[in-house]
Amino acid sequence: MTTIDVHDLTKEFGGRRAVDHLTFSVEPGRVTGFLGPNGAGKSTTMRLVLGLDRPASGTATIGGRPYEAAAEPLREVGALLDAQAAHGSRTGRDHLRILATSNRIPAARVDEVLAETGLTSVARRRVRTYSLGMRQRLGIAAALLGDPPVVMLDEPSNGLDPEGIIWIRTLLRRLADEGRTVLVSSHLMTETAAFADQLVVLGRGRLLADLPMRAFIDGRVRPAVRVRTSDDTALKDLLARHGHDAEQHADGAWTVRDARVDDIGRLISQEGVPVLELAAEEGTLEQAYLDLTASETEYTAPPQEV
Repeated sequence: MTTIDVHDLTKEFGGRRAVDHLTFSVEPGRVTGFLGPNGAGKSTTMRLVLGLDRPASGTATIGGRPYEAAAEPLREVGALLDAQAAHGSRTGRDHLRILATSNRIPAARVDEVLAETGLTSVARRRVRTYSLGMRQRLGIAAALLGDPPVVMLDEPSNGLDPEGIIWIRTLLRRLADEGRTVLVSSHLMTETAAFADQLVVLGRGRLLADLPMRAFIDGRVRPAVRVRTSDDTALKDLLARHGHDAEQHADGAWTVRDARVDDIGRLISQEGVPVLELAAEEGTLEQAYLDLTASETEYTAPPQEV
């Protein structure tokens, strides 16, 4: 079992603290979503974990030791930080073959990851002819090449079409189910909600949250219940008598804030109010994330006048 451990990690660039005494762990067997506004320090942290930058203080280890100590790094960690890293004049297959040779990975593994990432048909084309989505797939193929227990991906869905996004979601889930340690940085809240079990959220280089995703959402978004009835007056009176805050929408449905669907359903049943719809309004990752990071965003556009 291989864990990523970040302890009291700090990094500065030109007097600006990009990572600020950061501590968290990424455990095997689950997908950890790595979130934060632009400039929050996500990419810098991943580079520090991989030994590509040196911290001012603190440590970042994988399986208890620095990544740069690995003799065959691709067998221990697969990483995608930059989809443009592959040399444009090489073919996709040659790019992977060079990586395989340098890490003593069998040549047969190259064709396996090309097939797994859907690149077999373009394997002999030069990388400079690849679309952004194809380059992303090639970078993911490189990350999987050594069959590593740890996978770190920075914005893996960037440039992928809808089929590719579904594919990466399924891939991440499979890697975690196999017991691997999976850390994925993303700005796509809907996608992160679809694949992540755990969330690590940064803001201005500091740790803002390290929680299971559902706990993160429920801790920041008020629960609500959606109700539709053929007797709005009876429903409104019932909710008011029991101290519930409710708002009616243009489609006729009501939102009851700070309420659970079981409690509202029980009240309505006891009073005999006719029900056309009764459902929990689940909080979303996007709502919770924006609530947490509202004061941590460095780059914001002014509000637009309507």
